[in-house]
Amino acid sequence: MAVKFIDDIDVSGKTVFVRADFNVPLDDSGSITNDNRIKATIPTLKHILDNGGAIIAASHLGRPKGKRVPEMSLAPVAKRLGELLGKEIQFVDDCISDEAIEKGKALKPGEVLLLENLRFYGEETKNDEAFARKLGAAADVFISDAFAVSHRAHASVEAITRVVPVCAAGFLMKKEIQNFENAMNDPRRPLVAVVGGAKVSGKLEVLENLVQKVDAVLIGGGMAFTFLKAQGKEVGKSLVEEDLIGTAKTVLQKAADKGIKFVLPNDCVVAAELKGGIPTQTVSIDAIPADSMGLDIGPQSVEAFAGIISDARTIVWNGPMGVFEVDEFSKGTFEVADLIAKSDAMSVVGGGDSVSALKQSGNQDKVTFVSTAGGAFMELMEGKTLPGIAALDS
Repeated sequence: MAVKFIDDIDVSGKTVFVRADFNVPLDDSGSITNDNRIKATIPTLKHILDNGGAIIAASHLGRPKGKRVPEMSLAPVAKRLGELLGKEIQFVDDCISDEAIEKGKALKPGEVLLLENLRFYGEETKNDEAFARKLGAAADVFISDAFAVSHRAHASVEAITRVVPVCAAGFLMKKEIQNFENAMNDPRRPLVAVVGGAKVSGKLEVLENLVQKVDAVLIGGGMAFTFLKAQGKEVGKSLVEEDLIGTAKTVLQKAADKGIKFVLPNDCVVAAELKGGIPTQTVSIDAIPADSMGLDIGPQSVEAFAGIISDARTIVWNGPMGVFEVDEFSKGTFEVADLIAKSDAMSVVGGGDSVSALKQSGNQDKVTFVSTAGGAFMELMEGKTLPGIAALDS
């Protein structure tokens, strides 16, 4: 796919529409509690300003479902954006009004206009081209820097590329695309996928795609027990998706046919129920008590995973190894995070729980790349073409 990037185009004297991801968390007073998503787009915005362009920035915030919800206004973002860029940010309380369009057309090089929440209009999520024409009415260039919504065919993501003459990806989008391409489509081998989480149903397409591409798959989390059940193991009260046991057998067979290592836990931490402060024990997978459930991988599993991770040249991780939010069931996930961080492999981590676990383990800055997205990252792992990236294909 031949995607243009922001450093491939001339923005001097141009008005640039930047689709950013400013979907930041707000507290009850309307204050931003985490500004990482704003900071992530600053390199793209500074590049445009430093090279003589003007910016119309746009984003969604929350799920207003096509209605104006004052608590989901981007006004707090305008304030923080101004602090980070060191300049005044013009803010307009609409995104397609005559005022918004005229302010966009009046921008001078070095100026920034932030539009109000795109999702105050239902047309945004319907990928309405007339809505996109109004968004892009003042723009010479469209820059997509919101990888987190690139799996959505929305007006500010996909339709707008048909109405603005020059389109490209920003620096954040560039990093996401290139790191994933390097990891999955042109990897140094062995390529190892570490996959966890609660359910097979949420990762089925991911696994079916992975067994076509990787050298080894390491499985943890609740989803492991459906595969273990498919192998005829008794797993006590552990989470099992009975309707997917047949599918799990098929995935296991595909991996075997291709000679891919498909590694399941050989021990686990069990308890009578999922809550903190109760007795736990570590048992072999073949000795899970009938009245207990597996809630984390055990030390023998970590050791088995360690041997494969240490030999890997590329690692992709999505999903925790246990219920890491509860101290008693966090060790396996954090130890795997440590192993990935200490490896010599190129390592790409994506998905909200994986990123959260990485941060809690203190390893966020010790891996090659941490994706900013959940759903978009998952769909790439499923082998899907994302509409927000396909639309940039030059």
